[in-house]
Amino acid sequence: MVSTASTSTDIQSSLVKGLQPEESARVLEALAFIEPVYPDRTIASGQGALPFAICVGQLLASLNADVETRVAGLLFSMPIIEPALAETIEARFGREIAELIAGIRQLIRFNSVTLNQRQEVLRGKNAAQQAAAQVETLRKMLLAMASDMRMVLVRLASRVASLRYFAEIKLEDELSAKYARDTLDFYTPLANRLGIWQLKWELEDLSFRFLEPAAYKRIAKMLEEKRVERESFVQAAIVRLRTELAAAGIKADVSGRPKHIYSIWNKMRAKSLDFDDLYDVRAFRVIVEDVKSCYAVLGMVHNIWTPLLDEFDDYISRPKQNGYQSLHTVVVGDDNRPLEVQIRTQEMHNFAEYGVAAHWRYKENGGGGFAAQKYDEKIAWLRQLLAWKSEVADAVVEREEVRRDWAEKLKSTTLDDRIYVLTPQARVIELPNGATPIDFAYHLHSDVGHRCRGARIDGVMSPLNTVLKNGQTVEIITAKSGAGGPAGPSRDWLSPGYAASARTRSKVRAWFNAIEQQETVAVGRGLIEKTLQREGKTAVNLEELAHKLGFGKLDDLFRSVGRDEFSLRHVEQALHGDEPDKTPIVDEAAITRKSRASSVVQGAKSGVLVVGTDGLLTQLAKCCKPAPPDEIVGFITRGKGVSIHRHNCKNFTEMSSKAPERVIQTTWGAAGDTVYPVDIFVLAGDRQGLLRDISEILLREKINVIGVSTQSAKGTARMTFVVEIAATAQLQKALSVIREVGGVLDAKRQ
Repeated sequence: MVSTASTSTDIQSSLVKGLQPEESARVLEALAFIEPVYPDRTIASGQGALPFAICVGQLLASLNADVETRVAGLLFSMPIIEPALAETIEARFGREIAELIAGIRQLIRFNSVTLNQRQEVLRGKNAAQQAAAQVETLRKMLLAMASDMRMVLVRLASRVASLRYFAEIKLEDELSAKYARDTLDFYTPLANRLGIWQLKWELEDLSFRFLEPAAYKRIAKMLEEKRVERESFVQAAIVRLRTELAAAGIKADVSGRPKHIYSIWNKMRAKSLDFDDLYDVRAFRVIVEDVKSCYAVLGMVHNIWTPLLDEFDDYISRPKQNGYQSLHTVVVGDDNRPLEVQIRTQEMHNFAEYGVAAHWRYKENGGGGFAAQKYDEKIAWLRQLLAWKSEVADAVVEREEVRRDWAEKLKSTTLDDRIYVLTPQARVIELPNGATPIDFAYHLHSDVGHRCRGARIDGVMSPLNTVLKNGQTVEIITAKSGAGGPAGPSRDWLSPGYAASARTRSKVRAWFNAIEQQETVAVGRGLIEKTLQREGKTAVNLEELAHKLGFGKLDDLFRSVGRDEFSLRHVEQALHGDEPDKTPIVDEAAITRKSRASSVVQGAKSGVLVVGTDGLLTQLAKCCKPAPPDEIVGFITRGKGVSIHRHNCKNFTEMSSKAPERVIQTTWGAAGDTVYPVDIFVLAGDRQGLLRDISEILLREKINVIGVSTQSAKGTARMTFVVEIAATAQLQKALSVIREVGGVLDAKRQ
């Protein structure tokens, strides 16, 4: 019988394996801290808190976790017992460990919310596909919630400890089945994606044991050997092959991967195979330097053991559709049982593990797309990081700075470009980082977004510009559609801080655009009705009038009139039976109509950015009147800020030659719908209606005219228009049309 002292020493040794003396002291301090508190306490699974914590700590030690992770694994059950001890933990063990524990508790809280409710979330058509998508989102959420990836390691270890406890007491009831199903849905895929194989196979086998006890026992019996014996056989085969490879001078990494019970059952079920038809119950992999060595190793394997030729696959010369490459062969081992061997280069292995053909992708039938690819790249990096840690831990001397570097990298690794929040029914919603309740509402449905008036976050009323966090439950409060029509969004939602999603802002703008369209149609309808009343033609069929004027729909006529794009004089002509010209008539007042856009002349921001300086006063030079996207430069004036010129402006050239130190680099920034004044010069043969023709072109091109100057001498007209434009491309198009006007000799920007 093993003494208590000996047992205690063994526990301590297993908890501090691979740590430096000062680190070991911290782990043992945590163990001493929990020993008087945990006895006679139990956790949610019914297991004693102390043996549970020790098992978690031992699992983390087997993963070569750092000292902070091991301490957190021992302590994280403490807040369940007494929340007041959280402050004591931070004071005694430091903030880093306290934050680790808080994050682990958050993961447990999230999982407890969804565990009992997710079966009620998705029903109806395509329920299976929706459920699969929901489960995948939940997996991502578990990772995204972890501000420190070490939390996930602790959570995986804690789940293994719970399942081991159920297996030890042979518990086969609703609780163990619930834990098992939850494990297969969430935790085994996470372990697989992170490459933590030693936990993955145990999670799968234990879960399978509780979900399908009869099948588990049947397969276990058919294996005719214990796992240890299977691993011993594979290890013996590896040693033999390594000896042959060394003798042939071939450098190779040979590692065994014996199949576990759940994997065997899964393959039998998926491929409808009998146990006797399985050739990969025991397997190992050989990784070499180049393709030539792959085939050399294949020949050696076939010389050592008898191959089953029907089970040979050459995925190097004929890669799979997803790009996967490897040699697969099955041979008969020394005990006359099948042994599978995979042979590939390191590059092929990296691609299979971390690339498009990643092992978890074809195992779990994962999806593609840009967003998924971005997520997958992060998972691949994490797996490589964990693999690197294993290599470092196996070294003879583990330098302190290397271990610390790994811990910091793992701590800072988060999937923070997306957040995952819950509906009151525990449905997971994926949103961009920085999303608010408004983004959440529009993600549910456009109508919910339009009628959104408030939000409860975790049951507390919160402002609509509150930035959401992972794991929060959000409930949207909506306004009812009454007699006055449906409620709508606020224009404030287009301001910074209210919506992180471009999709949300687009829907808000679309709502206001629709409202403006309705208002424009109402204005146009009112103007036409007044015209009909003035002309005494109220009995006219408006649909026929619209068709007569060349409009397909009546609302198109109203909209065009409401926008001042179609003159009422055309309507009057049509009412009196005249054939409408259909060319917009421009009067003198239209030439100087005020622009609806924000004009620099009216004091709007110029949209000019002075490189390296914020908030500097700028003004557009009147000599050259620059407008986007003209190449511009700045000249520092005395008392009037920076004067902005076109780069080829004669005045600027003269000033810069005299004072080059006052030249400053500038560029155009975002200025919304700002318009800029420019001068247009037109030279033409003088004739009646020339001014009207040019003005009509500017109106059609939606260019506002704020000034006109004309001179006529000896049959030649010289016209100067001061117009407002948003960009020079708009002006160039108008000038090309003006040049086609009869009698026009030249049209250019001055």
